[in-house]
Amino acid sequence: MEERLIGVESSTFYIHALLLLGGAVVAAPIFKKAGLGTILGYLVAGIAMGPVARLITGGEDILNLGEFGVVLLLFIIGLELKPSRLWAMRRAIFGLGAAQVLVTGTVLSLLVVLLTEFALDASLVIGFGLALSSTAFAMQCLEDEGAVNRKHGQMAFSILLLQDLAIAPFLAILPLLSPGGHGVHSVSGAQFLVSLSCIAFLLVAGRYLLNPLFRVIANTGAKEAMIAAALFVVLGSALLMQAAGLSMALGAFVAGVMLAESSFRHELEANIEPFRGILLALFFMAVGLSLDIAVIREHWVSILAVVPLLMGIKAVLAYALCRLHGAAHDDAVRVALVLPQGGEFAFVLFSVAASAAIFSASTASLLIAIVTVTMALTPISVRLAPLFVRGEEPDEIEETFDGAGSDILMIGFSRFGQIASQVLLSGGSEVTVIDHSAKRVRAVEKFGFRIYFGDGRRKDVLEAAGIRRAKIVAVCTRGREMTDQIVSLIQSEFPDVKLFVRSYDRNHSLSLRAHDVEYEIRETLESALTFGRRTLEETGIAAEQAEEIADDVRERDEERLALQASGKLNTDGRHPGFAPATPEPLSKPLREGRRLDKKLAEEEGGNAA
Repeated sequence: MEERLIGVESSTFYIHALLLLGGAVVAAPIFKKAGLGTILGYLVAGIAMGPVARLITGGEDILNLGEFGVVLLLFIIGLELKPSRLWAMRRAIFGLGAAQVLVTGTVLSLLVVLLTEFALDASLVIGFGLALSSTAFAMQCLEDEGAVNRKHGQMAFSILLLQDLAIAPFLAILPLLSPGGHGVHSVSGAQFLVSLSCIAFLLVAGRYLLNPLFRVIANTGAKEAMIAAALFVVLGSALLMQAAGLSMALGAFVAGVMLAESSFRHELEANIEPFRGILLALFFMAVGLSLDIAVIREHWVSILAVVPLLMGIKAVLAYALCRLHGAAHDDAVRVALVLPQGGEFAFVLFSVAASAAIFSASTASLLIAIVTVTMALTPISVRLAPLFVRGEEPDEIEETFDGAGSDILMIGFSRFGQIASQVLLSGGSEVTVIDHSAKRVRAVEKFGFRIYFGDGRRKDVLEAAGIRRAKIVAVCTRGREMTDQIVSLIQSEFPDVKLFVRSYDRNHSLSLRAHDVEYEIRETLESALTFGRRTLEETGIAAEQAEEIADDVRERDEERLALQASGKLNTDGRHPGFAPATPEPLSKPLREGRRLDKKLAEEEGGNAA
């Protein structure tokens, strides 16, 4: 009998999985094709499956599983943010983000006090709970638009990150607001010390343990072990933060930031991405499944009045705060329309508040229904942005790759790339060029160049630009950091492509050789040699002899570079990629100060004699 029951439960589980996957397969393409976005499709699929099929009885369980998709999303976002970049965003995070939470929470709490009969403590929980926005919905909308790295995307992310930080003190305060102070004992100095200890351990582990761990696993060549290790790190850091009384998403984000400078970053992102996508889809469908239609049917008038009012207030306040923060009108509008919804953490906050008897369970259900409806309307609010922007010059343009793909893919089209491309085009080669500067793309298009806007540090951009067709990728970007990121990504994802790379300086050349690129050249080497040769000619040296001298310098420079790359010139025993080459002249200055051509002539005369 027991075995039969287990079999029935197992069968029900597979039916649930089949139904959810079927809903995702049907809804996502339809809504994507209609231009409404996949998020709304998943929500509608969840809502439709709940009351109709009655096969999904574990909506909350699915929601808990789907929240792991949010955790993975924050981990991937963390991978894109190096600690230095995060520090540079501190003003937006703790300035704009904190202002949004405090101002919006205060305004909404006052409105609840004035317009309802709720007590002050309940009004504070409702107001600040509704002030939070959905990280999952907002970030997915920004990703769909390719706007995560644009100005308004960074501002929106800063606000969302501060909200994730704020959920911890919000949950800690709830026992204090409970009638009679039930649960106050849970807020203690010991718990505070535990929280600090967990955060410190995660930071230390991220800095000193994770890279060696992934290096050992990578050396074994077991790809499935790398995937397991990536999921282990994400889940472990998330649970550690949860034990510290903070959000799981925050733990995953910190782990991602700690690995942002790791050489395994791109592989980790590629391994996590499929899990993130399917779990986020589950999360959105679970939100739809958990929506209590009976509550909406009973309070539809209240919901119809509250939802637009809530979204309008949040949008107006977000716009005003962004403008005070120094944002342009268009950026402020886009931030305001991507963050007007309630957040997934509101589900937790309102449920805990109901358990603490701050308000009734029916009130919590109504609030959760309001938050869910605002989430469902988010894709629509995002699409309203073009109606309110003034058409200011955007910092990016649309990524389109129609007709892209050739034997040579050039990344970066500044002065170096423009000259190099002329040689390639004059030789009859087909060249696909991508550049991340919208202004440069617009400027060169006026002269008839066919180049594409895109960031070469993104795998999807390289795929769209036809890297799998390319035999050679010419990396002509200017900054060393960006160049290294592109080289690392291509070598890990497209190992069969030959890399020709513009290096920043001598040490960068050594680093690139250590990574076995096919060819590298310092951006100033040939121009400096030509400059020196022409200067020699102007002093009276014959052009042929000046050319020989320049060739000799070039050969000796290459010999020294090869020795440095092999480590034979390093005295400290470190890898040449990490031991800076000490600048040395190839030719010692002549003490007599005589011209080199005269000295050579004298030596030749002496030899002849």
